[in-house]
Amino acid sequence: MEQQTLRMISPEDLLSETLNLKNSGYRFVAISCTKVGEGLEISYSFEKNQDFVSLRIVVEDNAEIESVSCFYVPAFLYENEIKELFGIKVKNILLDYNDNFYKIAKKTPFNEKKEAL
Repeated sequence: MEQQTLRMISPEDLLSETLNLKNSGYRFVAISCTKVGEGLEISYSFEKNQDFVSLRIVVEDNAEIESVSCFYVPAFLYENEIKELFGIKVKNILLDYNDNFYKIAKKTPFNEKKEAL
């Protein structure tokens, strides 16, 4: 039976929580990011036998987080994407494209700062 669980965690707990899921046999599914207020919400999704778990962190704009690509190699693709499109700093990405993952006209197009009137 499919089950979906969402766990709100602190950014400091991201690596330990991810390692716990890895050691429990969960596979990496995806990372998504969206703007919420003045910050960013990042969700890391995992699956094992149709049991879906999402770890969610909320960080300030331009925050620095650790990469989970040390546990799940394909995560480097998503991490380069959120780094480039949202401007979040991701430390220790296994393969860092240094903001050249996409050919985009504007820097961090999904996290534009609104000018004060």
